[in-house]
Amino acid sequence: MYCNLKRANFLHYLPEDLVAYMKHITNLNRERNQQIIIQAKEINELLLKNNITPIFLKGTGNLLEGLYEDVAERMVGDIDFIVSKEDYQKTIDIMHDFDYHKVDKKGYGSFDFKHYDKLKREGKIAAIEIHKELLKEKYADEFNYNFIINDIQVINKINVLSFKNQLSLTIIAIQINDNGLHFKSMALRNGYDVFLLSKKTSVKSAFLKLNKLQHPLNCFIAISNITFNNIKTLSYNKTIETEKYLRIFLKNLNVSTKNKFIVKTISLKLFIWNSILVFKKSIFDRVLRKSLIKKIFDKSWRKEKLIQLGLKKS
Repeated sequence: MYCNLKRANFLHYLPEDLVAYMKHITNLNRERNQQIIIQAKEINELLLKNNITPIFLKGTGNLLEGLYEDVAERMVGDIDFIVSKEDYQKTIDIMHDFDYHKVDKKGYGSFDFKHYDKLKREGKIAAIEIHKELLKEKYADEFNYNFIINDIQVINKINVLSFKNQLSLTIIAIQINDNGLHFKSMALRNGYDVFLLSKKTSVKSAFLKLNKLQHPLNCFIAISNITFNNIKTLSYNKTIETEKYLRIFLKNLNVSTKNKFIVKTISLKLFIWNSILVFKKSIFDRVLRKSLIKKIFDKSWRKEKLIQLGLKKS
């Protein structure tokens, strides 16, 4: 917000104390992102020396390729990168040897199909996530390492996704991995990245090779288009399903008791469905089963989940 309002010479319309606060937060984020870039380059160099080629994803990938006019524009959490399945365990071992250790100290282990548990090194600004997949299991066969590897960009010996695949992953991350498709909501951070990437590649042609993902991708472009006031680069394929999705999205913008109840209900359904899947897998996976039992008997974990589901106050 600050970077764009400053660029448009709009800051003088805002209260001075608000501008000062926004400037302070932006400066902090710029410093953090500069450190993330240094850390990512260090990881890249380490893995290349071990004949492993990491492909940096999401926010970190965007920073490394120079998507933003100012690196302070994007808040980045973790450093995400993907390697081939053949190099996956080797990469984990190398990062452990390089003093990266699990963030989770309770020994639960991760239930995540896509990546290994978060790792952090003392003195480094960000945790890392080593991916072997990009999407939840249901869609992993359509958009994965083998799909993206053929047209990656190499910038100063650093590998990032092609613009069209960056565009797809930016949407998929919120629509599929974070269940945005179910909630019919929008994360402005992802929307802004999509807006910038739409200037780099044709939105409609970016999705041509995808099948199951066409609908969730097209729906996000539709709500991005209306949010950013009908920008040409965000034109989408108008279908009956997409227009219905758009109507519900606009309706959900009105905060009401009914909408809050709907969100809680969807969250509960998704949690139950995911729990059933994890339980089924744990029957045949001893490590997963052990981790699941630890979580179930942990009072603090149960409380955290109830708060996330809106069934208990923080």
